[in-house]
Amino acid sequence: MKRSGPLLTLLAGLLLALCMLTLNATTGTRAAPYAQGDAAAPAPASSGPPAGEPPGPSPSKTSAGTSSASPSPDVPPDADYAGRTDDGSSAVAVSLREGRAVAYFCDGRDREAWLKGEAGEDGGLALTGERGAELTGTLTGRHVRGDVRVGGRTYAFTADRAVEPSGLYRATATVRGAEYDGGWIVLPDGRQVGVLGRDGERSAAPRIDPEAGAVTVDGRRLAVRPVTP
Repeated sequence: MKRSGPLLTLLAGLLLALCMLTLNATTGTRAAPYAQGDAAAPAPASSGPPAGEPPGPSPSKTSAGTSSASPSPDVPPDADYAGRTDDGSSAVAVSLREGRAVAYFCDGRDREAWLKGEAGEDGGLALTGERGAELTGTLTGRHVRGDVRVGGRTYAFTADRAVEPSGLYRATATVRGAEYDGGWIVLPDGRQVGVLGRDGERSAAPRIDPEAGAVTVDGRRLAVRPVTP
């Protein structure tokens, strides 16, 4: 019985040593991946500008996430239009340039009106002239459709896209002390409708030569020019 004491002590020591070895082996196996990961993990790349450079402005984004510049307002294209009233009694011409508009109405005898104003981004027209003249209309594709009010009457009209020599023309001059002021609409089919004023007295205007830019009035050759805003 006296010899069992040292034997038990030896066995206890062996068991303790075995437990320590097992614990060390387990701890080393689990710690290795973290140490390796810390050493091999690359530093995250910086997405910002280099040191010392201020960040640039961020581009605007569309709903789809792509960059785009802010759209500029739509402006009706520069063009000329000429046509007749629905009742066939008169002619109307409209000229557009950079959002501004000028129009002319005449019946080819003694009634006329010059009007001006602006064209809206949607192609809408609202022009005014002397003695209460008004023109309202809408640019749709290759046509202007609307109404013009002159001398207390309202005329519906349609004016088609005009290609030279069609369009709107005017001549102003002083001859032997007389004031001449004429307006002409050259329709797309080549017909002309115009009114000529002599010292305020209006009458049917003679034909013009659009290509030469001239008209003969009372034996005098006057210069004729296209009208734009």
